Amino acid sequence: MKRMVHAGIAAAAVGILLAGCAAGGDDASSGPITLTFQSLAYQDATIQATDDIVAAWNEAHPDVQVELVQGSWDNVHDQLVTQFQGGTAPDIIHDESADIAGFAEQGYLADLSDYLSDDVKGAVSDDVWKSVTDSKGEIVAAPTLLQSYVVFANTDALAAAGVDVPSGDTLSWDDFADIAKKTTGDGRFGVGWGLKSPTATVMNLALGFGGTFFSGEGADTTIDVGDAELAVPERIHDMAFQDGSLDPVTLTQSGSDVLPGFYAGTYAMYVGGNYLAQSLSSDAPEGFDWVALPPLAGSEGAAQAANPQTLSVPAESKHVKEAAEFIDFFMSNENLAQVAEGDWLVPTSSAAQQQVLADTNGENGWDQAVASVQGMETAPFQTATDYPQWKDQIATPALQQYFADQISLDDLKKQLVDGWAQVNG
Repeated sequence: MKRMVHAGIAAAAVGILLAGCAAGGDDASSGPITLTFQSLAYQDATIQATDDIVAAWNEAHPDVQVELVQGSWDNVHDQLVTQFQGGTAPDIIHDESADIAGFAEQGYLADLSDYLSDDVKGAVSDDVWKSVTDSKGEIVAAPTLLQSYVVFANTDALAAAGVDVPSGDTLSWDDFADIAKKTTGDGRFGVGWGLKSPTATVMNLALGFGGTFFSGEGADTTIDVGDAELAVPERIHDMAFQDGSLDPVTLTQSGSDVLPGFYAGTYAMYVGGNYLAQSLSSDAPEGFDWVALPPLAGSEGAAQAANPQTLSVPAESKHVKEAAEFIDFFMSNENLAQVAEGDWLVPTSSAAQQQVLADTNGENGWDQAVASVQGMETAPFQTATDYPQWKDQIATPALQQYFADQISLDDLKKQLVDGWAQVNG
């Protein structure tokens, strides 16, 4: 669930982390236990919410103090590799489920099954818990926040084209493509879609067509790329290069690069993570009317991958129990709702979701954001040990070539399949 992030980690923060790492720990007999919490929160509201949660914990637990250390989504995987190998991992790790699968299979993460409360376990769906449960049935992390992919629409542009704002529980890809055609013309496109980093989007939305890509677990995972797996990239490609309803230039851009064109009326619809509703709410020009449309649905429904942000504990930590107790505290409905509203992501807890809807009245896209996570399920790529390497080295450049109309659909398939054999061989 990697989002638009600020770069890097300050050298001072790294120094603090190494000084307070899990391997060194604290001698409980010499004073309070200090747990290091490497947080990846970067937005001001989320940082404040995290600070408040830590402060509340520290006030209530004088013998177990939590110390925040700033991390970054930009390099968290490589940093964790170094930390685990060097025995310097923080006591509480903030990451996402797809990234921690390999660490879990290598035995680096503690089993939290016996430490999380029944209330916390019961508030999150079984499908989401599966995304943080390893091949041995151990819960290796607590899932906190979910991101989905949402279609945002300029209501004035739809009205000008004689298109009613879609209602109902879902929006089919066929209807989405039809609206895009009807709102294209006079130098304007029906859709702007920032797909500079396309893999996560394709892997998530493919589930709506039954596209799973992988089967098996860990190092034994195999790949299968068929019609279901290729449905999403093929439809996107066709909209750009056959219908002309999707601006192909946007496929080379980031989501933030496309937003100005959406504001300017160049694009009637804009597709991106649900968290982008925050930018729309705060940065859209005066008089710009927008709405989040129902979740995109393929032949198998509106399924998307449950790839939540996570909190986990190193198996080597001297304070697994205490770290897990803090995570359980973090997972309370009130705390999750607070962090979710700061990050404009959806909390995994059903009660926290209802709290967010009550706090926001479902406005500014929150109603559709919460609706979009209801069909989430665990995807096979989340348990594939070599998925992060395949994603970065194989899938992303191959999809970029396809979306630039430089290779055929068959070429894309071959690169994806051969590339998996290369990294997983």
